[in-house]
Amino acid sequence: MNKAFIKESDNQDDDGEGEGALPALPQGTRNYMTPEGYASMRAEFMTLLDEERPKIVEIVSWAAKNGDRSENGDYLYGKKRLREIDRRLRFLTKRLDIAEVADPSLHYGKDQVFFGATVTYANAKGEERTITIKGIDESNSLAGEVSWIAPIARVLLKSREGDELQLMTPGGLEQIEVLEVRYPAPKPPVP
Repeated sequence: MNKAFIKESDNQDDDGEGEGALPALPQGTRNYMTPEGYASMRAEFMTLLDEERPKIVEIVSWAAKNGDRSENGDYLYGKKRLREIDRRLRFLTKRLDIAEVADPSLHYGKDQVFFGATVTYANAKGEERTITIKGIDESNSLAGEVSWIAPIARVLLKSREGDELQLMTPGGLEQIEVLEVRYPAPKPPVP
């Protein structure tokens, strides 16, 4: 069968949401993002659309003029890269269209946990951990950021400093105490 009619990977659909992709948003919820996360995603979209895609289209066009396409590495790689870029552009378009930008600095000085809060909590053993609650598309666990749909974030949301909460973990029910809630300071208006 011709390669044009075979899906490249059964683990990935056209939205770019396959194996290893970001988790889907819960049904009927908004795609909350910080202003920085939205700007970063928008910048990636514009870079792919205005810079990378035109370069690859030019390479593929040049390679197509060189004759036999079946053994033309530039053409084959270019077409594959073009599909990857288009898949990512579709994904970014969908996520940006439903994005709801929530500025955490609006809660500056408050002690209740909302989206964008940096929370320090301790477990029953006294081990402290600090996390920042971010959007599903912008959270980075290596930087101490968790998605607002993560179990720890759902337990912490709307709690206050000093609250004792119960977190269900793979090891069983765990008691945690909210020690500190911080938000970024508001940025001064640009003149």
